[in-house]
Amino acid sequence: MSVLRNETVVWAWQSGHIAEAGALTTDGATLYSYALIIGYTDGLRGKVVINYTKGGKQFKSMTTSRHVGLAAKVANCVINP
Repeated sequence: MSVLRNETVVWAWQSGHIAEAGALTTDGATLYSYALIIGYTDGLRGKVVINYTKGGKQFKSMTTSRHVGLAAKVANCVINP
């Protein structure tokens, strides 16, 4: 069994597919860092990322911050929690 990379999970979320790489998972519609929703699919805005980084004022962890950064590269918009 091959291990997926975080970038692959983000691509799967962008494309609407299921994927998992350790703490970063997606069901194709929602993107999770651990159990925290960091991205979702909105009918009007498309892929939306929630900014759980120090810049977003709701920092959770370095790992979640890296996940958010990867997802923000493919998202249609980034919002603050």
